[in-house]
Amino acid sequence: MSESTLHVGLVLPDVMGTYGDGGNALILRQRARMRGINAAITEITLDDPVPESLDIYVLGGAEDYAQRLATRHLTRYPGLQRAAAAGRPVLAICAAIQVLGHWYETSSGERVEGISLLDLTTAPQARRSIGELITQPRIAGLTQPLSGFENHRGGTTLGPDARPLGTVRHGDGNVAGGGLEGAVQGSVIGTYMHGPALARNPELADYLLKQALGTDVLAPLNLPEVDQLRRERLAAGR
Repeated sequence: MSESTLHVGLVLPDVMGTYGDGGNALILRQRARMRGINAAITEITLDDPVPESLDIYVLGGAEDYAQRLATRHLTRYPGLQRAAAAGRPVLAICAAIQVLGHWYETSSGERVEGISLLDLTTAPQARRSIGELITQPRIAGLTQPLSGFENHRGGTTLGPDARPLGTVRHGDGNVAGGGLEGAVQGSVIGTYMHGPALARNPELADYLLKQALGTDVLAPLNLPEVDQLRRERLAAGR
């Protein structure tokens, strides 16, 4: 991280921005600024190489063709892979999980190689998973239930080097009936939660900020409207 500014990388919003997941970058920037920390968003499009020097990276959801474009770009410009290898936090939402895996199959059955940041594979499910998703996190540092809106046909299977982000309490998660949601491997977190996820899960946002800032403690934020949003979304999934 630079001496004075936290740099948030919004990766390929021109093709991986179908579901408004770019809002996660805004949440990270705002929660940092509300604590007196300078923060800025760097948008990385298909016209840009992916820098490896940013402090935190977020990627969003997309459809099959956009996923192919994203996979090709991240393979050609492996700055994200280098940043993850250096321990910088990465948040991947929905289709981005699939791009970061070993391979994914499109709805037409075509297998596309991913960039292998996550030890997982994805193939089409018999039915689409859509609706409210609530999970209990399974990683140290997260204690509150996670909520989001899932909308995906892909069913994701984790390999031995990836562990789940959470256990499903409501909804489908990675695979309908499988009971697990998301993936965690090194500094990379993947989830099927839209929302944007970090607007609905401030504890997860602060978890990522702590990683990016290299600290165990952040000043608390008193945001009653965020607490109300969480209550409403958790109630919607009961």
